[in-house]
Amino acid sequence: MPNLQTFERSEYQQVKADLHRKILDRLDLEKLGRTNSETAREEVLILIRTSVNSEAVPLSFAERERLAREILDEIFGLGPLEPLLKDPSISDILVNRFDRVYIERSGKLEPTGLSFKDNGHLMQIIDRIVSRVGRRIDESSPMVDARLADGSRVNAIIPPLAIDGACLSIRRFGRDPITARQMLENKSLTEPMLELLTAVVKGRLNILISGGTGAGKTTVLNVLSGYIPHNERIVTIEDAAELQLKQEHVVRLETRPPNIEGKGAVRQRQLVINSLRMRPDRIVVGEVRGEEAFDMLQAMNTGHEGSLTTVHANSQRDALARIENMVSMANLNIPERAIRHQISSAIHAVVQVARLSDGTRKVITVSEITGMESDIITMQDIFVFDRLGIDESGKVRGMFRATGVRPKFAERLATGGCRLRPGLFESRVEV
Repeated sequence: MPNLQTFERSEYQQVKADLHRKILDRLDLEKLGRTNSETAREEVLILIRTSVNSEAVPLSFAERERLAREILDEIFGLGPLEPLLKDPSISDILVNRFDRVYIERSGKLEPTGLSFKDNGHLMQIIDRIVSRVGRRIDESSPMVDARLADGSRVNAIIPPLAIDGACLSIRRFGRDPITARQMLENKSLTEPMLELLTAVVKGRLNILISGGTGAGKTTVLNVLSGYIPHNERIVTIEDAAELQLKQEHVVRLETRPPNIEGKGAVRQRQLVINSLRMRPDRIVVGEVRGEEAFDMLQAMNTGHEGSLTTVHANSQRDALARIENMVSMANLNIPERAIRHQISSAIHAVVQVARLSDGTRKVITVSEITGMESDIITMQDIFVFDRLGIDESGKVRGMFRATGVRPKFAERLATGGCRLRPGLFESRVEV
């Protein structure tokens, strides 16, 4: 009997499409909507298996079972993406076009061999994703940010902006977010670094997490937010909600894109301003991208200590420059020195994260903002990761190091009840 390798892909896709259509014709979709999702899946799977087995197609039992599962994914899930979404080792799913699907695993890109039937099939899946979170994508609005049920971030862009057809990018966030213990095991940071950052969060100091695309900023933000006491009220503000806070007293806010008439958009700045009227103890902004940076600094300086946010930047100094540029987007005609003074008084610590050439992610510096000298914001590194080269297997060699500098905010932490052990900042090396 010929197997799937000899059974042409186009024929296989056609059989699947025909069966899919026949099964949809036989299903009572309204009744399914009222049925428990697991019960509905089981009932539909039995119907699919019966339909597949009744077809005269040259497929083995295992291949028929696979076909049945794929049709089930088409009805209830995200089609060819479902097996990828179930694999916890995959961090990114990248659909360059309907027949070119790549993944990132352990920091390395690799092709999957999976494909959609055609561009229309890919568009159906994209529509299914964005409609679930109340967003839309069409010719008048050809790009969209959305999220999956597990918090994974989704970006889609379609023609005419995407020349070769619809393009989909999914940044995975597992159902169980990475913990501090896992970060230690992965050598993303050290025990002393985590001890300091934990104290900074509990001591209500403001933290800026900086890093490039895919460096792990949101992961670090999730981990650090876990140390916010459960009796504090937290308001989170994001473009596409992906933070996974474990506290009960959390209010989650998300921006809204404009409607088909170009109206009704709600930007991050409006949400930050509104959050100040919601009696938050802490404000967590998923990422500052524009003029909301000004209101975030105002909040940090006016009674909302212990707030956290992230920014795209390749170094701590670049991060502060980006914040300064974003504040200027608010068109408030504030002098540069005044903006820098606001930044230096609002942000206490900058955590720089990076994805290294071997795919590993590390906290490469923890720095303290110490104030201003003339017109320059001054900083000092407390912990750093020194890169020493690459070994024979392509792994980055390096070591974490305490600089020996005791941060000025240590006294403030002590008065707030978060005492740091004396030897925490002694100059030493940890591989």
